[in-house]
Amino acid sequence: HINYAFGNVNAEGKCFTGNIPGQADAWADYARPLDAAGSVDGVADTDTQPLAGNFNQLRELKAKHPGLKVMISLGGWSYSTHFSDAVRTAASRKALVASCIDLYIKGNLPVDGARGGDGAAAGLFDGIDVDWEWPGSPGNEGTVYRPEDKKNFTALIHEFRTQLDAHARSEAKKKAAEGKGKGHGHGKPKPKHYDLSAYVAANPKAIDAGFDVKRLMKDFDFVNIQGYDYHVSGEKKTAQQSALYAKNDFSVDQTVRDWVRRGAPRHKIVMGMPTYGQGWTGVSGGGTGMGQPATGPAPATWAAGYEDYKVLKQLAASGTYKVHRDAKNGHAWLFDGTTLWTYDDPQVLRTKAAYIRDKGLGGAMFWSLDGDTENGELITAVDRGLNRR
Repeated sequence: HINYAFGNVNAEGKCFTGNIPGQADAWADYARPLDAAGSVDGVADTDTQPLAGNFNQLRELKAKHPGLKVMISLGGWSYSTHFSDAVRTAASRKALVASCIDLYIKGNLPVDGARGGDGAAAGLFDGIDVDWEWPGSPGNEGTVYRPEDKKNFTALIHEFRTQLDAHARSEAKKKAAEGKGKGHGHGKPKPKHYDLSAYVAANPKAIDAGFDVKRLMKDFDFVNIQGYDYHVSGEKKTAQQSALYAKNDFSVDQTVRDWVRRGAPRHKIVMGMPTYGQGWTGVSGGGTGMGQPATGPAPATWAAGYEDYKVLKQLAASGTYKVHRDAKNGHAWLFDGTTLWTYDDPQVLRTKAAYIRDKGLGGAMFWSLDGDTENGELITAVDRGLNRR
């Protein structure tokens, strides 16, 4: 699967797109033309094709790799603002889900010059991922949350399952009618199964406040559990952000056990893995730097305290930083005496892949693809680990 992140929900409670800074980027999604060098199939986009941009490249990628599924991920940290308001009634939930299916599954994109139109992106997305951060718990500044989010989130997911299945049956019926009309029907077409997933919380308080696990898992194909950001660079002391095990602290193993204990089937649990690190500077106290006071987030390429693995790999090879490992608990960090970065490298991820196999989990998820090296070093390590290669 590739999750395309993120789709947004507006104040009216509908999925939408457009060219609105900080809210939506239709230009990047489906309007921007790519030249031959930047295209998956090596052919430049034309001025008249209805689908260009990232959506067309994803379509080309699916043609090249027929087993690949692409899902639209809705929300995320920045775009979860209106979820709580949008799901308060049965009618509003129906309207939200219908708008998301219309835009992404039916592919009815707003017209933008020659781009867009009815069905322009039809067949591109194979499912919907709901990344509401967080139902019933605080998220980003300005994101609404309320106690009834838990039952409303459960109802929302059931509405997604219901409408996706209904759409699939409608599609199959239409194909059967078309086949019959052309005189070459070969039995009834089987309705497509659209995948439905979510990114879900690690904090037990957030799980209990927002997720009715047993009921939700009946409708979800899988959930991507939070396996990172256990500690962040805004904290006053350095700490691990994604350890497999940790005593009296957040960890991947603890998160898995918390979800299983609440009724999640192991085969539907997908472990989230970071392709980035959390970093602190002004670290004092000596030693390995872990668990020590810091003055603030470390300088970085895009945002202080947050750096891609592909950059951290270069720091590890520079000779300036020492690589430290906690093999028992499954995490690694870099420290130069002043600055510390906690991150996952291939060695850590091979350990996590073995855990996934041993515990019978559903697989691994990465946030996000662009943080890995050009040759996909982290993804390759996990792929080989899961397949024992």
